[in-house]
Amino acid sequence: MKKLPEHGWCFVCGTENPRSLGITWFLNDENVIVAEYVFDLGQQGPPGHVHGGASAAVLDEAMGAAVWRAGHSVAAANLEINYKKPLPLGQRITILARVSEVHPRKIYTTGEMLLPDGSVAVTGRGVYVHAPHLFETASFGYG
Repeated sequence: MKKLPEHGWCFVCGTENPRSLGITWFLNDENVIVAEYVFDLGQQGPPGHVHGGASAAVLDEAMGAAVWRAGHSVAAANLEINYKKPLPLGQRITILARVSEVHPRKIYTTGEMLLPDGSVAVTGRGVYVHAPHLFETASFGYG
């Protein structure tokens, strides 16, 4: 697996942001974004469990990284997050994301968060649109 670079002030993976979750992304041989993360009390929603917004932000970043890694400068246009099981705090969660379809103006992605036993807790689908103008002065090393 290849480690992907972080990008500065990113809420999910940036090392310059003191409030970042600090997730490190990897790309496997099948072009799937992979990470493992242990959520803590800073991401709590229901007692002992991850806030839905925290898991949504992580899946958005993972799916976006998959699109960026495929060479597209994009922004999210639509996210659909499905919560199948609660994500517990303090346990290693596996995060996966991939590009599922590429069209001239839109790129579709899927993602999932797995519990330690391998069962699917959260799934996501994203639609990303080309938006290079938003990133003219930034370089994330994904391309």
